[in-house]
Amino acid sequence: MKNKSVFLSVAMVMLSAHANASDTSHESVSDGVIAEQRAKLSENTQGQGFGPQAPRDLGSLKGTNTRLFSDAPDSTAMNLCNIHFHKNAEHKGGEFTQYAGNGDGKGFQSGFKYTGKLSSAELKPFEGKVCPSDHGSLHSGDTIEVHYVYSTAQVEPGETLGACFNDAITNPQLRVETQVYVLVNDDRALDFEALAKHSKVNGLHQAPNIPQDTGSAIQYAGSTTGPGYNEQGSPFQVTWSVRPQVAKVNIATVGSWCEGNDFNEDHAHGVRNLVVNPELLSPIRND
Repeated sequence: MKNKSVFLSVAMVMLSAHANASDTSHESVSDGVIAEQRAKLSENTQGQGFGPQAPRDLGSLKGTNTRLFSDAPDSTAMNLCNIHFHKNAEHKGGEFTQYAGNGDGKGFQSGFKYTGKLSSAELKPFEGKVCPSDHGSLHSGDTIEVHYVYSTAQVEPGETLGACFNDAITNPQLRVETQVYVLVNDDRALDFEALAKHSKVNGLHQAPNIPQDTGSAIQYAGSTTGPGYNEQGSPFQVTWSVRPQVAKVNIATVGSWCEGNDFNEDHAHGVRNLVVNPELLSPIRND
């Protein structure tokens, strides 16, 4: 099997884990369910050599995982390979520290929300369904965490993590530029289609419109995310850059993007439980 096919298969397993998690009832599981998932993650990774994982609490610099790797280059020296987003922030930190609850135990209705204040006008319900799925649609006031995924491989933007690999390089370096947004019913807010626009800059695929005014990004060594890894370790090494401040985005433009984009993304993905085991976390440098 070709290498890209292997990575694509892994990516499809991740996405199927998202798709099979039903959230129609919106009932929240108990703390015991989340604790059991974390215990299984610890058990399934113990002594197996897994590297540091993601997502994490950005307010904690501690981590004892010693299987570290070199930081990926700056995103301007890499190729954008994928853009997708999660309902609620997977990371905790900055302006997104309000826990959304345990959710369904499969990644939906959990994560972290924007802690700032929104006006009644910004929270006005939007007419029509935005990025609908079996788990519901997005609404004014919702928080999303957008992942702009970059690869050192010679690739083009496309669907899933598989777009980040090719047969020429079996182990490219990966970087995720991360921005958390809050959806508002305001035509004056940022345009998500512009934020997710991609083009070639100096011969490399880039997302040139990632906000530059949302604070200094917190960088750390981690992994891929998503609820498919709630009880299993992710084998992928990823350099994360997470901006601490939240930007307001026009909910209508998020809906338009979901109706058609180069990444075949039409809904918000679920979140992975926050990784709290120090043995699965890298230390964050306080430079």
